[in-house]
Amino acid sequence: MAESKYSKSIKKLEEIIERIENEEIDVDELSDKVKEAVTLIKDCKSKIEKAEFEVKKVVEDFDIEEKE
Repeated sequence: MAESKYSKSIKKLEEIIERIENEEIDVDELSDKVKEAVTLIKDCKSKIEKAEFEVKKVVEDFDIEEKE
């Protein structure tokens, strides 16, 4: 099974954080990596919100079917 885009984004974000924590990123690169991290966080948050909406919809549909 192929790794999901969400999983890849999380791994990349973890790599960036680890490099920042270990001071492996120089000042010239830091701004770009922080911007990339923010983009990854927004992307992951969006995917989580979409999944949450879809799960709620399935549960609501299930509840409606069960009451019928």
